[in-house]
Amino acid sequence: MSTPYQDQAQSAGYYAPTPTPSAPSPHPQQSTPEYTQPGPSTSQQSRPNTAQDAEQARKDKTLAEFLLMLDDYEPLIPNEVTEYYLQRVGFECDDVRLKRLLSLAAQKFVSDIAADAYQHARIRANAAGGRSRATQSSGPASARDKTKTTLTMDDLSAALAEYGINSRKPEFYM
Repeated sequence: MSTPYQDQAQSAGYYAPTPTPSAPSPHPQQSTPEYTQPGPSTSQQSRPNTAQDAEQARKDKTLAEFLLMLDDYEPLIPNEVTEYYLQRVGFECDDVRLKRLLSLAAQKFVSDIAADAYQHARIRANAAGGRSRATQSSGPASARDKTKTTLTMDDLSAALAEYGINSRKPEFYM
């Protein structure tokens, strides 16, 4: 018993109909055609995708230029320090450019944390400074105090918390 949905699905052409076993054909010379699943034809597979190839070539060229720049770059974190910590975690690599790339990533990470901590300190100073400005006298010392920002451990802890790092000291019990 067949349903109308089965006949419509086969005639829709989404999947080619599968041959059903039947009685032997009266014409042995004629073979039944083999049915295959739809997919990309071999002519489509052999044709290169020029947009993807051009994009990949551009990325490869940019990476090669960046690696050449790393040859001449001396990061702020010395190579010996980077090598020490990489050796400590079990990372072995002879490529100096890769070590410099990791050093550059660490430098960027520390720089981002310092910038976030500075922003927290500025916000804290502006919030506290708004209330006490009326009591301060005007003069050259007062102008210098307004531009001076002090980084506290609370500012650094707030910045580190944004990156998922807990820097709070454990409470001390006696």
